[in-house]
Order: sequence, then C-alpha cells, then structure tokens
Amino acid sequence: MHRGRQPEKNDVADAEAIVEAAQRPTMRFVEPKTKEQQSRAIVFRTREQFVNQRTELVNALRAHLYEFGYVAPQGIGHLPRLAEIVEDESADLPDLVRDICSALLDQIEQLSSRLAALKKTIDTLSKQAATSRRLQTMPGVGPIAALAIETFAPPMEAFKCGRDFAAWLGLVPRQKSSGGKQRLGKVSKMGQRDIRRLLIIGAMAVVRWASRRRAPDGSWLARLMLKKPRMLVAIALANKMARGIWAMLTKQEDYRDPATVPA
Repeated sequence: MHRGRQPEKNDVADAEAIVEAAQRPTMRFVEPKTKEQQSRAIVFRTREQFVNQRTELVNALRAHLYEFGYVAPQGIGHLPRLAEIVEDESADLPDLVRDICSALLDQIEQLSSRLAALKKTIDTLSKQAATSRRLQTMPGVGPIAALAIETFAPPMEAFKCGRDFAAWLGLVPRQKSSGGKQRLGKVSKMGQRDIRRLLIIGAMAVVRWASRRRAPDGSWLARLMLKKPRMLVAIALANKMARGIWAMLTKQEDYRDPATVPA
C-alpha cells in the first residue's frame, strides 16, 4: 500500500498504513494460500522455467546453424529439422560446431523429458481434484488450465459476479473515459497472468475448431467471427469462459452448452 505523504519508511509507519488499510470499507483482502496450493504453484513455476529454458536452447541452436547458412522457422515443432541438419554428416558444419549443437540437442531432450513428467503430474492432480474435473467439462479448459484456476484463483465467493472475476484476470478493456465519453483500450492485463494466458490459449483452440467445422449459424461465436479478427474473438471468448467458470464454481454445476439450456 502507498503510505501517502509519509516521507520515511519504518516499522511504525508500515504498521500505521496497515491499520489504515484495514479500516477502509473498499479495501479488498486476499486469503493466504494453503500448502497444497503453494505446492501446485511450484509445479507450474517449474514447468514455466523449463519451457523458457528449452525455448532459449532451441533459439540458440537455430542461431548457430543460421551462421552457416541453415535456416529453420521458429518454434519447437521445427526441432526435428534442426536435429537432421546436425546429424547429417554431409552438412557443411565444422566438427566443433556440430559437437556444440549436439550438446544443445541433448539438453533440449532432457528438458522435454522433464516437461513430459510434469505434464503427467499435472494430469494426475487435475483428475484427483473435483473442482478441476468440473472445470474440464467446459470446452477450451484442459487439465493445465483447470489446475491453474484451482491453484492461483481465490475462492469464487470473493467476486460478486462473473464480470468481476474476468476483470480480476485482466480480460477486460482498459478504460480511458473522461468527460462522460467512454473510451476503451486494449486488454488491461492487470490480473493473474497464468490463468489469463491459459484461457486465451484454450479460447483460441475453440476458435480454430469452430473455423474448421463451422460454428452453429446465428450463435454468438459465429456472429463474432464474421466481423472481428481471430485474436480479438479469442479474447472475447476467454472473457466469456471466465464468467462461465465463476458460475460453475459458485453454483457447483458442470458446464452446460448454452444451446441446450432452456430459456
């Protein structure tokens, strides 16, 4: 909390600021995480670190081969192509460079194995938790996203409505309104980044599926896909998913397709 006009920081000033904050009617408090939530958070943070390390190694490998005229697109999906170049004896690569690239490939393989093991751990945890199983009934929410919501999100009772939960995730436009004129900007990105990113990824998967198999004519998703860019549609769908998640967890119900819900 900002200490207002107090110029110095000390224990007394901090205690006064805490007391003042506790007395404010609009102050929002966060419940401390349980040991189980902290343990699951470590799993997610470790997985994120391994993914970043593997990406760094793949980029380094691609950059090294580029120096000798071998070009490959970005992404882990093109790693086999890089491995073929390194293993090809006819490729014009110095022995020293080939050895370095082989060492990078070994490290990438080790990280991929550890990521696969963590994925199995997350899948097991998501199957054991009733909340995670319920969340996975929603299209676009997989084991990782479901467990992330259970790990990082506060109790849904802390939010008055689904829109508050979506706003907490940063899935709402940034407001720059003034003088009675409403101006909305890009997504605020002010909330929990792990859940927000996973919901957008899941929403993008739903959008891709709908574009291939055609969403039902007249549906909300079909109308939005006709007039908006794909990424914007995915963010709007992620917002809708967040509101649906709030409803599912507060009412203790599985996902229901809007098309099958009676009016």
